[in-house]
Amino acid sequence: MTQPAVHGQLPQDAPQDGPRVPLPGSDPDAAAGWPVHGAGVRAATWRKAAVIAAAGVPVGVLWWFLAPSGLNLLSGDPELRSGGNTEGWLPRDLVLAGLFLLAGCISGAVASGSKHDAPSGRAVLLAVGAGIVGALAAWGTGVLCGLWWGTPEDTSASASVAFSLRSFAVLAIWPAAAALAIFLNTVFTTPTPESGAGA
Repeated sequence: MTQPAVHGQLPQDAPQDGPRVPLPGSDPDAAAGWPVHGAGVRAATWRKAAVIAAAGVPVGVLWWFLAPSGLNLLSGDPELRSGGNTEGWLPRDLVLAGLFLLAGCISGAVASGSKHDAPSGRAVLLAVGAGIVGALAAWGTGVLCGLWWGTPEDTSASASVAFSLRSFAVLAIWPAAAALAIFLNTVFTTPTPESGAGA
């Protein structure tokens, strides 16, 4: 039952007891008084990208700890502790490549969304861009660790004697692995059917 209009109040301004019907072209959630989740999704996407990019710093430190010319914890061969040993140059790059592959797979899994919500194009671009930033941060961090904590080396014969990266193509592994992980997750993840009409 509708209430009578108050003096000076238009009939359409009178309070209504029925549910609010959204106007055409308006957001149904906003019209119903429910919170709009678009801004929250965008904020979460940016947070994920920031975490992926910041992960480059610990990856770079780990590279210096594990690789030849660094602490060389992975092989334990004392002859590979010196950057003057050319046999350690390729394994040094391969250690970083393996770390980038692992970091890229984890980054792709983080950015892939869920079974109910596939990642948007913006989320994919942000994840790949964050992978590029993370790879550059890891490379720079590893080189700085070599300068700060490593033994001074004579680099007059070759710049690769110092703790560094010889093959710059390794930097593409992290973003490429992230993009591939997102793609495979999208292909092989089947959406769960909605339960009920009001789901």
